[in-house]
Amino acid sequence: MTYFLFDGPDSAPVTVLLAHGAGAAMDSASMAVTAKALATAGFRVARFEFHYMAARRFGHRKPPPRAETVNPEYVKAIGDLRAKGLTGKLIIGGKSMGGRVASMVADEMFAKGEIAGLVCLGYPFHPPGKPEQLRTKHLADLKTPTLIFQGTRDDFGTKDEVATYGLSAAIEMIWLEDGDHDLKPRKAVSGFSVADHLKTVAETIKARMAPLASSS
Repeated sequence: MTYFLFDGPDSAPVTVLLAHGAGAAMDSASMAVTAKALATAGFRVARFEFHYMAARRFGHRKPPPRAETVNPEYVKAIGDLRAKGLTGKLIIGGKSMGGRVASMVADEMFAKGEIAGLVCLGYPFHPPGKPEQLRTKHLADLKTPTLIFQGTRDDFGTKDEVATYGLSAAIEMIWLEDGDHDLKPRKAVSGFSVADHLKTVAETIKARMAPLASSS
């Protein structure tokens, strides 16, 4: 059974399931403040870890595997969350690699009526410094309603680069001013704080996704 960290009200009509990025655990500061922001907006939030990350808690320093190899773990997490009694609507997603994995299983889960939407926080469109190594093929035909939140300083995919990718019409890009790959802006430069951007993330998901969830 997948182990989850929960935030937000048990009675929330919509739950957001989040997976972590390649290098930071589900209880990292970044994941924790993101979960808190979503919970404050009225969502139930469930965080989980892929096996390689969970193994690090027991001294096994496993490197991140190829993202597609953990797709079954994400599908299992959805099933385990339902097995724990979740009956409401579900949005899946995650930070960086976690969001990428969610995006690779989203259409299958959406077609089955298991999820209402997808949220990616800092999508790794390509490795830093290697814009030719795109991770976008499956995004061209994505059918799941999707929000991708990307910082304008994210070196995993800039605004100019992403504009050339030909992404599915189901994907809406939300650009966060001066945000890096963790969506963190430089307040002295942009006037925005991490809290400001996370509030935008939570409120945008609520405005765009909650109506979809209630009607699906």
